[in-house]
Amino acid sequence: MPKIPTFPTLYNEVLKISMSKLLQWGYIKPGKRIKSNMVWSRGGEKNAEIDFYINMLDQDNMFIELNYKFKGEPRKYRIGITSIKSNLDKGMIYYFVCPKTKLRCRNLYCVSGYFLHRTAFNGCMYECQTHSKSMRAFKEQFSYIWLYEKLERQLHKKNFKRIYAGKPTKRYLKIYRQTATI
Repeated sequence: MPKIPTFPTLYNEVLKISMSKLLQWGYIKPGKRIKSNMVWSRGGEKNAEIDFYINMLDQDNMFIELNYKFKGEPRKYRIGITSIKSNLDKGMIYYFVCPKTKLRCRNLYCVSGYFLHRTAFNGCMYECQTHSKSMRAFKEQFSYIWLYEKLERQLHKKNFKRIYAGKPTKRYLKIYRQTATI
């Protein structure tokens, strides 16, 4: 008898705030205050928008304040930011502190209208967790095709250097070895 489908909420499809993206965009800067907004879109159409304020002035009281509307209801709350020293001695690693679970995390997901750590939600899964055993076996069996296509795309990227100063580049040699083993 087949299992009754539950249609769980997928983390891959909900809104997400990522610490790595905030760092990449230059919003996380010690000793600074930054006010900006973030827009999510799918297929060229705006899905959601959120205003945020990041305060990094005081090392002991860093936070991000989110201001947005969920189903017409305004929401405004703070999420703590903490940092630890990198084990490579190359600066600090920043984390959100979930207001509900008090866990450190690098990604916050919006499932029930609030941006929280993934363990704060029940019945949510990543897309790969919903695949059947046969689908997983199929993907594993043919994963070499997708890997080969990925490597080919890298070789044909704009400005990809195969040769520098008359010698093959390390990057080209690495990709070439990987494609030869497939």
